[in-house]
Amino acid sequence: MTNINRAVQTVYTMWLREMIRFSRSKSRIIGSLATPIFFLVILGTGFSSAFQVRGGGTFDKSYLAPGLIGMAILFASMMGGVSIIWDREFGFLKEILIAPVSRFFVALGKAVGGVTTAMIQGILIMMIAWLIGVRFVSIWGLIESIAIMFIMGIGFIGLGIAVASKIESHEGFQMVMSFLTMPLVLLSGAFFPIHNLPAWLKALVYANPLTYGVEALRYCLLGSSTIPISISVIVLLSFATSMIALGGKLFGKMRV
Repeated sequence: MTNINRAVQTVYTMWLREMIRFSRSKSRIIGSLATPIFFLVILGTGFSSAFQVRGGGTFDKSYLAPGLIGMAILFASMMGGVSIIWDREFGFLKEILIAPVSRFFVALGKAVGGVTTAMIQGILIMMIAWLIGVRFVSIWGLIESIAIMFIMGIGFIGLGIAVASKIESHEGFQMVMSFLTMPLVLLSGAFFPIHNLPAWLKALVYANPLTYGVEALRYCLLGSSTIPISISVIVLLSFATSMIALGGKLFGKMRV
């Protein structure tokens, strides 16, 4: 078997393992969908009844949908890193890493598997949003949004793998994830427009990679965004490339 065949087989095997694990974890699927749906239904209805937009009219809960899809992608991708801790704890990594293939491809397979599960959850939320009355601009926009989900997922699961490669306990990983995810969500413009923010807060928002994912989804699904779609895509691609490279490097140096 050539090196290329070994690499492809390794990526596929790790991807398939993540898919089987995801399909068997019904509680994980339900739990990952519950929070975004709760926000969309309860928070969207509350905002619609309590707030008016500038210039008149009521708050449109459709505005929340891209942000909540982005939030689901973030949570699912980042938590994909916890599988590394599980595999290390139960000895699976020690067995797989003795194979004559670069550790990078093992990490890449886990990343692609984690991104696939994240995209499944994002698409499910998109479908639920449509069922409860959120209307998207076009079929092409939906297809483009799936591509955006993939790029976002690659970036954040690369970050999750990097963090998991340096942390040895589930408790430590959960603490770091909680520390990272909530500020990323709150500073992404998922719940509020970003164009009229004070300068100090706008600087934090624009430094957040999730902001560009949310704005790109908003453009694809709703037809408008504060940040030009070309800038959002460039930032997301740069973030995804750098994070998957960092995750692969730290995974390669990890002690098992």
